[in-house]
Amino acid sequence: MEKLPDIGEQIEWSSDFSVGIQEIDEQHKVLVNILNDLTEAIEERRGTKVRNQIIDRLFEYTRVHFTVEESLMRILDYPKYEQHKHEHEALVSQLTEFIKKINSETISTYELLFFLRSWLINHIIGSDKAYKEHFLKMGVKRSWANKSWLDKFWK
Repeated sequence: MEKLPDIGEQIEWSSDFSVGIQEIDEQHKVLVNILNDLTEAIEERRGTKVRNQIIDRLFEYTRVHFTVEESLMRILDYPKYEQHKHEHEALVSQLTEFIKKINSETISTYELLFFLRSWLINHIIGSDKAYKEHFLKMGVKRSWANKSWLDKFWK
């Protein structure tokens, strides 16, 4: 994989980030796009209100994404579920602390951005890719074949 882009650069989605399951990849793309929105807002100095709106959107979408992943892990009896869930909980806790520090101006938004970009890329490439084979073995589809939500997952 290429190195993480410099802090002011957009993250471009690549096959290196793909876990091979379209539903999860699409959610990861949303997270990358929100981080890119935050990068752009910081670079363009759009202000605290815009920055906070993007951070709130990131925080909420992250929670939705984690719920989807963890639900699939429980349904599919993923053996590393507890470890993965712990990583998610740790990120939510760290993100909450970063937001407090940004609001009290004890750290910069760049520090949050650097942390999030590194965490997301490393988490996708490491922990998320690790469940791919288990999910596929349990019948999860690689791509969406039908319009119903359930049909996106099951063969």
